[in-house]
Amino acid sequence: MAYSLGVSIRSAVARGYWRLSRWRLETERVPSDGAGILIGAPHTSNWDFVLMLAIAGEADLPIRWLGKHTLFKKPFGPLMRALGGIPVDRRDPAGLVDELTERLRTGSGFYLVVTPEGTRSGDGWKSGFYRIARATDLPVTLGYVDRTTMTTGLGPTIRLTGDVGADMDVVRAFYADKAGLVPARRTEPRLREEHRGDTAG
Repeated sequence: MAYSLGVSIRSAVARGYWRLSRWRLETERVPSDGAGILIGAPHTSNWDFVLMLAIAGEADLPIRWLGKHTLFKKPFGPLMRALGGIPVDRRDPAGLVDELTERLRTGSGFYLVVTPEGTRSGDGWKSGFYRIARATDLPVTLGYVDRTTMTTGLGPTIRLTGDVGADMDVVRAFYADKAGLVPARRTEPRLREEHRGDTAG
């Protein structure tokens, strides 16, 4: 099951959260495809996780997300899975993109939340989301957190063309004025393959 916590319950909790939160939800509605990739960026704090759950809950989106396998140990494992978590053992990452691609192709519809930059500054974004989106022909929705305006939500939904530079230019343009929760940790949206002149498609 893509997630086991009922959508109506999640939606009610999320809407209550937004009524009380100091953050302002400014969000676009995703197309009614029933599946896709959700980018969470700039991802500069683990608090981003709470905001993304609330964003997806308000929109009634069934989501799955990747988490360190240690998060799924008792006593929190059942809750993490109910919230849509997929445990990942980062000591053995081989085949993860292929596994996720297959899940999206054959499973019931869900939106896979991906944070391609991690929580620390580095030399670029990981390209897994790009490869999965191209392999499944699923749309990519740009989720965001912007501390400077205290707004968060979902931005535009795009289709990747396979022209990595052009696709990432669209992504960069959207995130150019988004600071993240901890602005100093923000990473420029640039795939590592772009640095090397390779392609991710």
